Amino acid sequence: MGNKLDWHVVGLATGSFLVVSYVLCVAYDLAFDQRMYEAWLKLLPGFTWLTWQSFLLGLIETFLYGIYFSLVFIPLYNFFQSRLHDGTRDKR
Repeated sequence: MGNKLDWHVVGLATGSFLVVSYVLCVAYDLAFDQRMYEAWLKLLPGFTWLTWQSFLLGLIETFLYGIYFSLVFIPLYNFFQSRLHDGTRDKR
């Protein structure tokens, strides 16, 4: 039996990672030349530069992207993990 991943754990970790990245990018744009925000305009529906409502919407959407990633990636990972390591794994 292989090590299966839990989508809840990976989703929370990935969503949190994306939220931290989003906050750092927004802070960078506010402190320096405001070029990175153009990517957020394309990736986040409804995002505009920069209001509190838009910032909060960006936080929610980036977190949901992390959840989406885990919902797609984890079943694929677990599927291939079970097929490729169906009892042939070394016991250490």
